Amino acid sequence: MRRFDFTGATAVVTGAASGIGAALAHALAGRGTDLVLLDRDADRLDAVAAAVRADHPDRQVHTYLVDLADVDATARVAAEIGRRHPRVRLLVNNAGVGLGGRFDQVTFDEFSWVVDVNFRAVAQLTHALLPTLKAESGAHLVNVSSLFGLIAPAGQAAYSASKFAVRGLTEALRHELVDDGIGVTSVHPGGIRTRITANARIGSGVPPEEYAAGREQFEKLLTIAPSRAAEVILRAVERRRGRVLIGWSAKLPDLLARVLPASYNRLLVAGLNRGVVRPATPVPGVPAPRPGDADATREVA
Repeated sequence: MRRFDFTGATAVVTGAASGIGAALAHALAGRGTDLVLLDRDADRLDAVAAAVRADHPDRQVHTYLVDLADVDATARVAAEIGRRHPRVRLLVNNAGVGLGGRFDQVTFDEFSWVVDVNFRAVAQLTHALLPTLKAESGAHLVNVSSLFGLIAPAGQAAYSASKFAVRGLTEALRHELVDDGIGVTSVHPGGIRTRITANARIGSGVPPEEYAAGREQFEKLLTIAPSRAAEVILRAVERRRGRVLIGWSAKLPDLLARVLPASYNRLLVAGLNRGVVRPATPVPGVPAPRPGDADATREVA
């Protein structure tokens, strides 16, 4: 498969009002790509679009306000994009939300909200725009999963379930679409400085002190600039890479999970207690390590 050509392409990017999505918008425009940007935050989305237009006046920038948790609204926006932008060459499903709390601390509605945004909307938009991608020579699909699409720590049942689902869908599509000449990339970021803590919901059953401790721990782990993540992603698109992990905060836990697939969590907790391991977490509300967890490594085979 030849390298992806950004010049003159049209890219659809979800979650474009901040974080990785906003950084992707600027980086793509700098590569000569026209933009179709989606988000639910009207003010921030307008600000990103205005900034891109100011820096790249030769690029077309279109915005769509949509809450991807709403299946009907997502369908309407997808249909409109298909009609108004028939030459989409790149689709980046980047939008995502977080939910802090163990499975028994969240309601099923809260759980379903995460799955709707993080997975159902990804599948829905991809399904709706796939004919458009197939019609555009050299198209590419990017689905942003997570480190927690590779490992599943305690306190992240909803988030990990949704991101593992994104990973599974993306891998299947990579195999299905190769004969159509469409590249497919699964992205697994580590600790990126995004607004996911500000936008995250906290499970109804999570104690306030647990939430505060989890958020404080989480924010210390966000060390990678969104602009850096965007560059890594777009290099992977250009080279048609099937999977990309961003940062050692993703690569090290992934390696650990490959070596110890059933017991990596105990070792990660032990490393956290000793200040050795620093994996990224996507949302606050992760239960604090319990007394004795640091000694659990003796049980690892």
